[in-house]
Amino acid sequence: MVLAEQQPVEVMTDESILSVTPAAVSIIRNLLEERNIPNHALRVFVTGGGCSGLQYGMAFQETPDAGDTVVNRDGVRLLVDPTSLMYLRGARIDYVDSLIGGGFQIDNPNAASSCGCGHSFKSGDEQAADDAQGCGTCGSY
Repeated sequence: MVLAEQQPVEVMTDESILSVTPAAVSIIRNLLEERNIPNHALRVFVTGGGCSGLQYGMAFQETPDAGDTVVNRDGVRLLVDPTSLMYLRGARIDYVDSLIGGGFQIDNPNAASSCGCGHSFKSGDEQAADDAQGCGTCGSY
């Protein structure tokens, strides 16, 4: 029996991979403490779906998967799989507290267009094929 060779986990501290504002780091730390999972990391990923074609997702995970890039920011770890990294390289994660709709926001230089709600986007390739028509869930046109 031959075991599949696992790709190593790449640990990065370079801001060009993914940056996180102090506000976002603080919220991530608080969430880890509140949930009593201080050794977990925040997985940041991109998946198909959303009103613009691709959508962002986040989830807590204890250990990185094979091939993940681990980004360390002020004592907080972020995990990014290789496919998501293609879409997230150079992005900035922030946390905004707003009466109208606060939460994590991703400023992504790889997004050719974004939905008005900020939870989904089109990459440059998708934008060329189909200009954004707005979001059915956020009412942006």
